[in-house]
Amino acid sequence: MTTICRRGLIGACLGLSLARPALAFPERSLRIISPYNPGGLNDIVSRAMAQALTPVLGQPVVVENRPGAGGGVGAVAAARAPADGHTLFMGIVDTQAINPFAYRNLAYDPDRDFAPISLVSNVPFAVMVGPSQPRVKDFPALVAAAKAAPGRLSFASWGVASTSHLAFERIARAVGLERQDQTRFATALPAGGAEALARDGRTKVVAVVAPRRLELMPAVPTMQELGVDLSNGLWLGLYAPARTPAAAIARLNAAVAEAMRAPAFIAALRSQAAVPEHSSPEVLAALQRRERDAWGEVVRATGAIVE
Repeated sequence: MTTICRRGLIGACLGLSLARPALAFPERSLRIISPYNPGGLNDIVSRAMAQALTPVLGQPVVVENRPGAGGGVGAVAAARAPADGHTLFMGIVDTQAINPFAYRNLAYDPDRDFAPISLVSNVPFAVMVGPSQPRVKDFPALVAAAKAAPGRLSFASWGVASTSHLAFERIARAVGLERQDQTRFATALPAGGAEALARDGRTKVVAVVAPRRLELMPAVPTMQELGVDLSNGLWLGLYAPARTPAAAIARLNAAVAEAMRAPAFIAALRSQAAVPEHSSPEVLAALQRRERDAWGEVVRATGAIVE
């Protein structure tokens, strides 16, 4: 009888053990690594997400800026962080789709080293004309000026093989400006930054690379309206280090969906002409693969390699 009681007790204890809930997540504060300087688009979106996630997760969420190497410094820091769900990474098309082709010795692998959580935003590009071209009033005039003076008009970007550089290369190729012309004219920037620069009247936004006109700049035509079949933009997605538990990824994905409904988050993205966009981890992974193929083709065609 005593043996039966002991077995019953052991069984009851095992049952209680199995019924005990899993450890709560998150257990402490979280950080989002932004791989760019404070004040830029990635930083703005990261801080808006951190602020919105804090009440949803019940823990402080802070932003840590780790700029350098086209976002590679921050990517490596995030990839090497503990895979416990408390370190997140605000990946961007540069870090996840362009850098594997643009950098010869990349110290991380976007597919192997990260677990996708959710897409966060899509941001359209805007084509700007600088003060050196006062007579260029619209996009057709800009193309005509570039074709008339190949190699003599300047084109600005935030770095070789950056999205800004390669986005303009895509635009140039789409309108028939051949690579051998060494065409450099105007600039392509995320639409929010372009609109802010154009407020003083010295620069002019002549087109947006978006499926439809933007609320922030309703008078500016889209590339498709101008007869150019381009609508690609810049996207940001939230990631965790690879091998982060699936339960933590699921919790974070749901939290991101809720955070995106916060009015302050929506307002912060609207100021950048950015569109909030939640997704499943699988959708973000598929987007990354498609974008890697598309941008990789541009890198190979332009030879935009960073040593």
